[in-house]
Amino acid sequence: MNLRQIEVFRAVVTSGTTSRAAEVLRISQPSVSKTIQDLERSIGFPLFDRVKGRLRPTAEGQLFFREVEHAFAGLAHLRGAAARIRDFGSGELRVGSLSALSTNVMPHALSALVSKNPGIAITFQAQMSSVVRDHVASGQFDVGVVSDEIDKTGVEIRPFARFRAWLAMPDGHPLEAREVIRPVDLVNHPFIALSPEDTTRQQAETALAAEDVKLSIILETPYATTICAMVAAGLGVGLVDPLTANLFQGRGLVLRPFEPEVHFRTLLILPPHRPASRIVEDFISELFQSLEDTGTSAEGFSC
Repeated sequence: MNLRQIEVFRAVVTSGTTSRAAEVLRISQPSVSKTIQDLERSIGFPLFDRVKGRLRPTAEGQLFFREVEHAFAGLAHLRGAAARIRDFGSGELRVGSLSALSTNVMPHALSALVSKNPGIAITFQAQMSSVVRDHVASGQFDVGVVSDEIDKTGVEIRPFARFRAWLAMPDGHPLEAREVIRPVDLVNHPFIALSPEDTTRQQAETALAAEDVKLSIILETPYATTICAMVAAGLGVGLVDPLTANLFQGRGLVLRPFEPEVHFRTLLILPPHRPASRIVEDFISELFQSLEDTGTSAEGFSC
């Protein structure tokens, strides 16, 4: 069995007759008939019933045709991939990001990239930083943006951005009257905390411990978007990054600066020992441009 035999078989089924298949393939009708006979001998079962000079697929032939269609769909995908590689380098982009940047920086960067590279295929997933790191390390993602508490082995790391943490509170909360929130101000207020492994939480806990302040934690989550939603619903207060919080301001959430300053730190990660394609480098440029376009302060830092 070879690819040419499969092409002829498919042409006969889709065209309905050997003569029409011959026209489509630009070969003679006897060549079509002989190729079908050779294929049947090769696979060991008849593909067509020959009724009054016409070919009708047998039950086995119909099953085989379904598999052939799957194979041709795969070939079509390969042709598309080849075209994208020709036009765009890698031809596709697979991106992972921590949730906090999935509603602000990422949409702006991806939109800018697509406008300059129409037709590029993009896969995007917002995941926990540890999951994004694993996908980048294994080559399933071409690039990722993660928080800095990840395991840094097995990936190429570039500094991305640092955001000052602000305290989010429900509209009308007693702390809203204060211009700056300090650790002692949080005593007896229900607190929505980041996960224990989050480095921003660890910085905050160090600052709180220095003033012997203990939080009344009622909920833990790895996602800043979840903290914002819970705060807006009146469940408590919590530390969030300004990019995520911007979506919730005016919708039941108020922000105040927290001192001493603590920060959210993010990294840009790439698969190890693999040069970034042109489209990946273009996307990285758009990411940094997107930071500027958001109007939110993002300071560079060293890992």
